[in-house]
Amino acid sequence: MILAQFAHFASHASSLAMFQDQQASTDFSLVGLWGNMGLFAKGIAVVLFIMSIWSLAVMIDRYLYFTAARKQSREFAPKVAGALKDAKLEEAIKIADRSKKSHLAEVVTAGLQEFRSSQGMVTEETIESSKRALERAEAIVHAKLKRGLSVLATIGATAPFVGLLGTVMGILNAFQQIAVQKSSGIAAVAGGISEALVTTAFGLLVAIPAVMTFNYFTGRVEAFDVEMDNSSSELVDYFIKQSHKR
Repeated sequence: MILAQFAHFASHASSLAMFQDQQASTDFSLVGLWGNMGLFAKGIAVVLFIMSIWSLAVMIDRYLYFTAARKQSREFAPKVAGALKDAKLEEAIKIADRSKKSHLAEVVTAGLQEFRSSQGMVTEETIESSKRALERAEAIVHAKLKRGLSVLATIGATAPFVGLLGTVMGILNAFQQIAVQKSSGIAAVAGGISEALVTTAFGLLVAIPAVMTFNYFTGRVEAFDVEMDNSSSELVDYFIKQSHKR
């Protein structure tokens, strides 16, 4: 009985020593995890890295574009309103031309130029053509504002699944290690599991900022759309008042 217990204790001690040796040989630093990854997992990590760089570039581009549009529009709105109040159509168009990055200026310019082409004959047809010009300009500016946001949506939706693919392959690799080493201990699958967890974490790390910034920029675009709609409506009202004066 004593000999059996001693043999059982010795087997546990040897298993523990083997686990500690294998654990010591496993490097869980970023460099060590990269070295333990297979070619497929490394390919997944490279794809996720490219997706992260692409999304970061879109974030920076949209932030700078929206900031410039907001700043120039705040400066443009009171200036053009004053020029139109004094019936200075040409001056209003020049003010709009100087605000190249303003979403409001681009829409207002299209309406003013169409209205100017009437050559002093303000009719209902002129007002309708100006309204259509405003609608076309709004559609074009809306497309410019949304440029790149589909990339953020795609990355935010697909990056977790790309990481999940690396997870699945890491788990398969772990089971292959169990079959080769003929051992079911945790040390036998530590490398495969760590590989799986790294790709999962990387996928989430890429997806979460992309989704958050996509929602933020979408809200900004909707706010810009409201501003353009209001400006177009006010400009049409101005055209109608001008037709009554003449």
